[in-house]
Amino acid sequence: MVRRTKKDTEQTRCTILAAARQAFLRRGMTGTTLEHIAAAAGVTRGAIYWHFANKKALFDAMRGQVRLPLIDRTDVTLLALGRADPLGCVEQFLLGTVSAITSSIETRQTFEIMAFKCEYVDEFEKELEEHQVKSREIFDLLARVYRRARATGQLRADITPKVAAAETLAFMMGLIRLWLLDQQASIVRPIVPALIAAHVSGRRIAAARVKPARRPQVLTALAIRAPLPPSP
Repeated sequence: MVRRTKKDTEQTRCTILAAARQAFLRRGMTGTTLEHIAAAAGVTRGAIYWHFANKKALFDAMRGQVRLPLIDRTDVTLLALGRADPLGCVEQFLLGTVSAITSSIETRQTFEIMAFKCEYVDEFEKELEEHQVKSREIFDLLARVYRRARATGQLRADITPKVAAAETLAFMMGLIRLWLLDQQASIVRPIVPALIAAHVSGRRIAAARVKPARRPQVLTALAIRAPLPPSP
């Protein structure tokens, strides 16, 4: 009998997680069984149970491999910087959020599973509760930044900080979902920076629009990034 090393065990675990991600993408969480994952990974169900107690534990481990924008990471430091240009910070925050998805196929696929392939019932209800909590945290953070924008004379007088924060949160979530759907890059993927700039500009008073926020080169690369291949 061949003795498996710690490296072999870890490799099997990674293979199972990669197979699970692809199975969840194709079949959805409800439609995927451990048999589907075992067949895709080339292992037995027993091998899966050796590493994971059940499908939820496998899902949690897959989630743990990436840091998802808006859920696990919010790049809040971008909103804390540049007190002289709060709206510029909002723009960088939005660009950084989309960049987190475009820079990693594993992150994109996991986000796609959670956005479109997961029913938040039974043991998955806690995931939805966490999303709701995170949404509230981001809203509160954006509202503080927009209050700073009001204090520095950037925010339009006819928009309250709370309304501006709610608009930006809705814009951000809608943009990410549409970006995920736009696998042929025919709607929003090629113009993400322009869409974000237009959103932020719409919150600025006329005088403040003369000097738009300067965007770092690393983020403006979003405009020319080649579209990611569609999910299998």
